[in-house]
Amino acid sequence: MGKWRVMNKGMVLHRMHELLEGHFGDLGWWPADTPFEMIIGAVLTQNTAWRNVETAIKNLKECGLMDIEKIEREEPSHLAAVIRSSGYHRVKSAKLQELSRYLIAECGGDLKKMEARDMKDLRCGLLGVKGVGPETADSILLYAFGKPVFVASAYAKRVFSRHRLIDEDSPYDLVQTFVHENFDGTTKRFNQLHAFLVETGKKFCKKKRALCGECPLGGLARGPKERNHHGHC
Repeated sequence: MGKWRVMNKGMVLHRMHELLEGHFGDLGWWPADTPFEMIIGAVLTQNTAWRNVETAIKNLKECGLMDIEKIEREEPSHLAAVIRSSGYHRVKSAKLQELSRYLIAECGGDLKKMEARDMKDLRCGLLGVKGVGPETADSILLYAFGKPVFVASAYAKRVFSRHRLIDEDSPYDLVQTFVHENFDGTTKRFNQLHAFLVETGKKFCKKKRALCGECPLGGLARGPKERNHHGHC
C-alpha cells in the first residue's frame, strides 16, 4: 500500500505539471537581464508583490547600482531608500550587501565561477549568508545559476496539501524532498513547476478561498477520501 501511495502521488504530481502547462504555457520566468539581477530579485521578492520588486530594480538600474561591487560599497541608508518600494527595505538592503560581500569573497564577483560549482556546496554557502533562507537560496540556485532544484514556495505547499500530497504543516525541506523524489526534474522543468504553482496559488488556490471550479487542477483525479479536504477542491 505504501509503495502504491508513493507511485500514485508521483503520477498526480506529473499530471499537475501537465495540466498547468496546458493552462499557462511558458510563463518565461525569471524576467531579468543578468544573473545578478535575478539574485537581487530573489531577495527583494520576499513578502511583497512582484510589481514592487520591478520598481526597486528599475530604481537600482537608474542609480547605476546593478553591480555587485557597487551594492557592496553603497551607503546602507541610500541603498535602502532606492529599494524602498520592495518593503522591509532596510532589512533587504542589509541582505543584498551581505550577499554581495559573499560573492566577492568567493569568486571576485564572477558569477560564472559560482555557476560551475557543485550545487550542494553552493547551497550550503548561500545558506551561510546572514538573512538568506532556503527559499531565497534555492531561487538563486535555480534562476541565477541554472541548478536543477525545486523552490518549495508557500504556494506549492498550499496546492500540494489541498490535494493531499503532503501534510499542511510540512516543513520546507520535506516539501522539496517530496518533489525531488516524485518528479523528473531538469532546471527548466523545476523552473516551470515553481512558476505554475505560484500562479495557481495567486489566481485560484487562494489562502482564504480556493476557486476550484475555475482552477486548471479542478478536474484532477483524486481518491474518494481526498475530495473536499478542509473544504477545498
